Amino acid sequence: MQRLYDFLRRHPTGVDTFWAVPLLGLSSLWVGSRIEGYQQPIAAIFTIGLCLVVALRRKAPVKMLLLTAAIGVGQLVFRIETYPGDAAMFAITYTVASGPTVPRWASRCALAGAVFGPALSFWRFRDEEGSQSVGESLFVTVLLTVPFVLAWVLGDSMRTRRAYWAQLEERAARLEKEREAQSRIAVAAERARIARELHDVVAHNVSVMVVQADGAAYVLDAAPEQTRQALETISGTGRQALAEMRRLLGVLRTGEQPEGGEYVPQPGVEQLTDLMDQVRSAGLPVDFRTEGEPRELPSSVALTVYRIVQEALTNTRKHGGPDVGATVRLSYREDDLDLLVEDDGRGAQRELYEDGGEDGLGHGLIGMRERVGMVGGTLTAGPRPGGGFRVSAVLPLKPAR
Repeated sequence: MQRLYDFLRRHPTGVDTFWAVPLLGLSSLWVGSRIEGYQQPIAAIFTIGLCLVVALRRKAPVKMLLLTAAIGVGQLVFRIETYPGDAAMFAITYTVASGPTVPRWASRCALAGAVFGPALSFWRFRDEEGSQSVGESLFVTVLLTVPFVLAWVLGDSMRTRRAYWAQLEERAARLEKEREAQSRIAVAAERARIARELHDVVAHNVSVMVVQADGAAYVLDAAPEQTRQALETISGTGRQALAEMRRLLGVLRTGEQPEGGEYVPQPGVEQLTDLMDQVRSAGLPVDFRTEGEPRELPSSVALTVYRIVQEALTNTRKHGGPDVGATVRLSYREDDLDLLVEDDGRGAQRELYEDGGEDGLGHGLIGMRERVGMVGGTLTAGPRPGGGFRVSAVLPLKPAR
């Protein structure tokens, strides 16, 4: 049964042609035994036409409807009474009403034919069926009309149902596409976040390692103790960089368990002291001050503060020149947090590098602006009067109303 059902769904036109063959034979017998004279060849032509209607009603429903209407008018004109071939009118009425691609005007024409066709046929041949009262004639007219109207109603309801299911499928497909688009956006945002994290980690730690390595090479023979301390700093910084990179790259793994259990927590304001010690050990004097009453910050704000300070001090160390010093001030306000990082280096020459201009490699200020924008804050950065560079950020501590 399942194979038969699949065959019927795949070959609807072939099935219609199969049913047209017995209809042709039955109608031919009827015409040969009940119709005589000049009407017989005309009825034979009409029979062939109605069988074509049954066979081709799915491929060309509008043309078959017009052919059926022409045959119906011909039967009235040549006084050919109803015979088995007229069953094709049921089929074409249902097909036109249910076809999803059939124009609405064709469906309305099929409804008009279903309403008026049986009545016209009955009143055309009424005198040959004996005398009947008006009430009996109306009853018979309604009785003949109802099956054709029901065929149209069934087809139209099937058309509505198909349109409804098609709309549901289209909506489901659209929602699936929107879900995929949102997933891609989320993945892109996550990759951008990881890229910023990697940039901060690599730029800061590698620059510290380079500075320490240069210093160790410079005092290798003259001060072995300082060389040993520099090598220890390089080793510790490298391990820290590897740990943070392992944590960030672990986010990209799918279907794997993170190594060593849970990931390391994101750095925040509490880790700024360790950052200052690390920067000072790399040879950059930093004055770190906190104003106001410290309190617990949202994790996103705390991470933003840490990364801005880390990136700003890294840029100071890379582009500030010799004998540069920096100041970091963290001010707790009632509704926001003010962060100021400034130095006395070559500020006028650094803005191009930090925006990725001349060497095309720096993305420091871009990353800072993105981080501050994500938490709803504001950032200003540029050379300060009297020389040096200044980075100032205002980060809200309460959600905007």
